[in-house]
Amino acid sequence: MTYSTRLKKSIGEVRRALDSVGIVRQNDRFARHGEHEPDPDAPLVLVACSGGRDSLALAGVAGIVCAMLGVRCGAVIVDHRMQVGSSQVAGHAADQCEALGLMPVVVCAVNVDESRSGRGTEDAARAARYEALVEQALRLDAAVVLLAHTRDDQAETVLIDMARSAGVDSLSGMPYSFQRDGVRFVRPFLNVTREETTGICRDLQLQWWDDPTNGDVIQASEPLPSDYPLRSRVRHTLVPYLTEFFGGDVSAHLASVASVASQDKDYLEKAADGVYAQAVVTSDRVSSCPSKPEARLAVDLLRNEHPAIRCRVIARALAGLGIPFAFRHVKAIESLIVDWHGQGGVQLPSQYSANRQRHVIRVCQNGTYADC
Repeated sequence: MTYSTRLKKSIGEVRRALDSVGIVRQNDRFARHGEHEPDPDAPLVLVACSGGRDSLALAGVAGIVCAMLGVRCGAVIVDHRMQVGSSQVAGHAADQCEALGLMPVVVCAVNVDESRSGRGTEDAARAARYEALVEQALRLDAAVVLLAHTRDDQAETVLIDMARSAGVDSLSGMPYSFQRDGVRFVRPFLNVTREETTGICRDLQLQWWDDPTNGDVIQASEPLPSDYPLRSRVRHTLVPYLTEFFGGDVSAHLASVASVASQDKDYLEKAADGVYAQAVVTSDRVSSCPSKPEARLAVDLLRNEHPAIRCRVIARALAGLGIPFAFRHVKAIESLIVDWHGQGGVQLPSQYSANRQRHVIRVCQNGTYADC
């Protein structure tokens, strides 16, 4: 077939993504025309596929690229079982992935437990989805899992994060590549638009499914109802408004902001690594009370650090304890370091608190401070 411009672009993006994790052409025979079966022990690339236009487009393009390189390509379809007919949607997505030549194609049904995340249905579904993807990737010994987030998704993420948090992290959006529980994830389509993935599906004659909660089937002239997910309302109400207000491609600009901010975030994270290793002792290294999760922060080592590094170290310590903290909690703990005048401890979510004693700040669950 003759490749369209958008298909050529997406092929290049997926090749770049695989190259970034060391997946290259396995043998010179794959550079020659014709179909060539990959070796049984060739690296396995998995595509996380929902049946939507973005992930189906990625499945189609990944299949093309993997055939060029002589690596295996499969798919994992996660059925969240949150809507009537979800199993049929998952089955149709699996059928299309198999028709594209992907193998293995696995359908996983998950239970979305909202109480586990404490942050609503969207976060609970995301947690269940990643858990399933990690499990299948480890079971199948996959080299990488590809996620189909687009440039439009990146712009929406920046807007959502700006409303929820502060600092450069709120501008950095989704990382291009990251590791979770020993599995490498990559987002090849962060430079590809939703309009382009729609066109790619048409190029490849793929039939996508539109999640009704995404609002894609609602007339764009009306704002989405307030009971729709936040991301859907940002996509169909806020982004069009900003585009009209500024008179330009807001999604492209926000994605560009995220690209620059992610570099700054990466630099700060690396700078914080060394400080964290010296200034924070976690419960697995605290012999006096090993069974109770806690962290101890060395005041003298953190006092003279730049606030950007100091706050990042504090935030990392709280995250390591699984505390759903906000920026105000980080600043309150920072005041125990740089503005100490005998004030009381800082109360934190999940029944934790941070208390200073001489040159150490202990972050532990309420009631355990006096026990250890």
